[in-house]
Amino acid sequence: MTRLIFVTGGVVSSLGKGLTAAALAALLQARGFKVRIRKLDPYLNIDPGTMSPSEHGEVFVTNDGAETDLDLGHYERFTGVCARKSDNVTTGQVYWEILNKERDGQYLGKTIQVIPHVTDAIKAFVMADLDNEDFLICEIGGTVGDIESLPFLEAIRQLGNELGTERSLLMHLTLVPHIRAAGELKTKPTQHSVKELQGHGLKPEIVICRTEVALAEKEKRKIEQFCSLKPGCVIEARDVDTIYALPLTLQQEGLDQQVLDHFGLDTPDPKLEPWHRVVTRAREPKGEVHIAIVGKYMAVQDSYKSLEEALTHGGIANGVRVKKEWIDAERFEREDPAQFLSGVHGILVPGGFGERGTEGKIQAAKFAREQGVPFFGICLGMQMAVVEAARNLAGLQGADSSEFGDTKDPVVFFLEQWIAQGGQIETRKQEGGLGGTMRLGAYEATLREDSQIAKIYGTSRVTERHRHRYEVNPAYLERLEAAGLRFAGMSVDGGLPETIEIEDHVWFIGVQYHPELKSRPLEPHPLFTSFITAACEESRLMPL
Repeated sequence: MTRLIFVTGGVVSSLGKGLTAAALAALLQARGFKVRIRKLDPYLNIDPGTMSPSEHGEVFVTNDGAETDLDLGHYERFTGVCARKSDNVTTGQVYWEILNKERDGQYLGKTIQVIPHVTDAIKAFVMADLDNEDFLICEIGGTVGDIESLPFLEAIRQLGNELGTERSLLMHLTLVPHIRAAGELKTKPTQHSVKELQGHGLKPEIVICRTEVALAEKEKRKIEQFCSLKPGCVIEARDVDTIYALPLTLQQEGLDQQVLDHFGLDTPDPKLEPWHRVVTRAREPKGEVHIAIVGKYMAVQDSYKSLEEALTHGGIANGVRVKKEWIDAERFEREDPAQFLSGVHGILVPGGFGERGTEGKIQAAKFAREQGVPFFGICLGMQMAVVEAARNLAGLQGADSSEFGDTKDPVVFFLEQWIAQGGQIETRKQEGGLGGTMRLGAYEATLREDSQIAKIYGTSRVTERHRHRYEVNPAYLERLEAAGLRFAGMSVDGGLPETIEIEDHVWFIGVQYHPELKSRPLEPHPLFTSFITAACEESRLMPL
């Protein structure tokens, strides 16, 4: 029997509903339960795939090729459970499905309405594709009071009534602001937020209060009284120095116990030793390494969220703190990269789309190659390292990607057909819709057994997640290898380059895929662990 926990948010956005849901899931896992987390997003886009990272944050990609909200990355990092297409739905997807059914005549000429058609579709999504999970946690995006969220709130109200309290629980996350001048915490916004929920027929059983300072017992009792909550059901969620302390702090506040009490469950205490080890290493590093990330989406902090966390995981694995310096690649098109990169212990060039900033990324790869600084290129970062090597090692002065226009030597190009998993031929058209032209999801790669990257992985066959339209052109492989750029990883059919490396460099690796999507605090990705190890050696720190 799967029990449902709904997580809503109020007062302001960006309170951390996704992190809270993920931390609760980790606590329930630590007690031996099987857990899955889902995200209901109220925006009208079909998926986040065509949304700018500078507006929405990163696009997280699942093994089965879904482009999803970045919160699914938090879910995976905290639980280790791989997300699926069925774990993220948007208002746009719901309406798309309903309107297609209406066009096909499946509603037999009936009037299509929000209730019951939209709410039924949402409920069907919530309950679909389950696999005997003990708990399903559903995060509802947005803030209570937003007009976009109304169909989702109505749907979970109906589900709560249908399942009853023995199978459903509503948890509400709010902000308790601290008025510094008065030295007071204000509970009124939380009271109004819960009242808003109650106006939609929803009564939260647990209220989690984000706060900068400690929430005194008198404030907790006040919220309990005004929001009709049982004693102990107001949970303080104070700001933490590392997000991986969240399971520990919420457990100390009794969140998981309140959930179990609601459902009438009794289990042994959670096994939290792995989380204690992670937090101890994060809080007590034996040194610091300086990594420069040369990217193009710098306006929003979450644009490279998985990448940021994967670097942190690499630091935890090595027992060091990773100081991340975010540098706009366009600056290197106007200024000397040396003034920004001299003294760093590693350079990472991440993925992206479009021409803006690409010459700066090429300059970053050149600096790392010539100065012997550990270099990690991911997706477009690898492609720009290939372009740099083609120009400066292989003598192809006009080499570039065909993504940016006509070029005499398209060392990166658009491939219309490739062999996907299982030997199936996949086809994409350059003029097609942007969401349908990419190699998305998990693909296998074969690594040369004597390569550096195979030694890092400890195997010659890996599966990693992709999200890109353009590929390194196989027609140039022989010439590039003769110039010193080694293609150590290829797709299983041997047709598509997947990794590059330079043998006589301290650490120079590029990958076409996105390894950051599979890195977790309890299981750091080997490439990030190795990259930070190389950075430690560059800084003369001794890695663990």
